[in-house]
Amino acid sequence: MSGAVAGVSALLLLLTGATAAVAVPIGQPMTGEMTYYSAYGPGACGTFIDTSTQDVVAVSSQWFTAANPANDPLCQGMSVQVTYNGHTLTVPVADECPSCDASNIDLSQHAFAELAPLSTGTVTGITWQFVPEPQ
Repeated sequence: MSGAVAGVSALLLLLTGATAAVAVPIGQPMTGEMTYYSAYGPGACGTFIDTSTQDVVAVSSQWFTAANPANDPLCQGMSVQVTYNGHTLTVPVADECPSCDASNIDLSQHAFAELAPLSTGTVTGITWQFVPEPQ
């Protein structure tokens, strides 16, 4: 096992407390689309969210591995770093997006507006990656 792979595996184990790595590719850039959504109440991760005032992200259901999303490693200190048009934003995973493809993300209105006008609706050509939540 290469040093980089061993380091990523160790990081996954540390973040999840698991004995095996999760399927989330931490630090691997992906290209896709971003949309935004409106929500006020508990997100899939079990925390209260208000997408009009908070920077959060919902990721595809395909990334969740636990039967109960609130118990999923994604909901335990994982963020998404998204870059569009020269701007980068890091937001915590707080929700699940059942309609999203694995390469697409659904940002809160507040987060989306930091990268593009809400009137844009769907933005293509973004780059994003899973990263550990900043401490």
